[in-house]
Amino acid sequence: MIQSFNSTLLENTVSELSKLPGIGRKTALRLALHLLRREENEAVSLGESIINMRKNICYCSRCHNISEKEVCPICNDSRRDSSLICVVENVKDVITIESTHQHFGLYHVLGGVISPLDGISPSDLEIESLVERVENEDIKEVILALSPTIEGDTTNYYIFRKLSGLPVKVTMLARGLSIGNELEYTDELTLGKSIQNRVLFSDTFSGKS
Repeated sequence: MIQSFNSTLLENTVSELSKLPGIGRKTALRLALHLLRREENEAVSLGESIINMRKNICYCSRCHNISEKEVCPICNDSRRDSSLICVVENVKDVITIESTHQHFGLYHVLGGVISPLDGISPSDLEIESLVERVENEDIKEVILALSPTIEGDTTNYYIFRKLSGLPVKVTMLARGLSIGNELEYTDELTLGKSIQNRVLFSDTFSGKS
């Protein structure tokens, strides 16, 4: 266990860094000491970039992806297929799917998945705003691209039921993904093929997929 340091400033820095996911106090100390060894302008640049990111990045009013303006660049891109929406759990999944270069439509970020054990209900997610988009925009297909976990499948089914009365095709990623895997840890080739070979969500109940 790391003891308190002689420097209160170093102690404070380590305490703040260790609040980051996956960063323990030992790693935080190593990062802090690394910054101390570097030129002062490097630490200042890092601090300013974090502050600017936190102050100036918001969430797209249309799809809830991160953006520096009210509407994100993807939603504003006239080259994208605006009739196709890919539904994902979080911003990391947008980045992951974009890296495959196999999705040419828009996105809708839910902000999580339904998980009663964690106290996350449908009302905590951006599901109603998805329904509103399908009702008010010319959407022809909704791709459910949530991780193949119990929580992801539960959320998929809930969304499918919410959209069942609307004139839109609901598809999901082909089951090339391993059950229980998070989307962000799937390799680009496998994920890309899962997008290309997506299936009707309704077919998953009849054993056709």
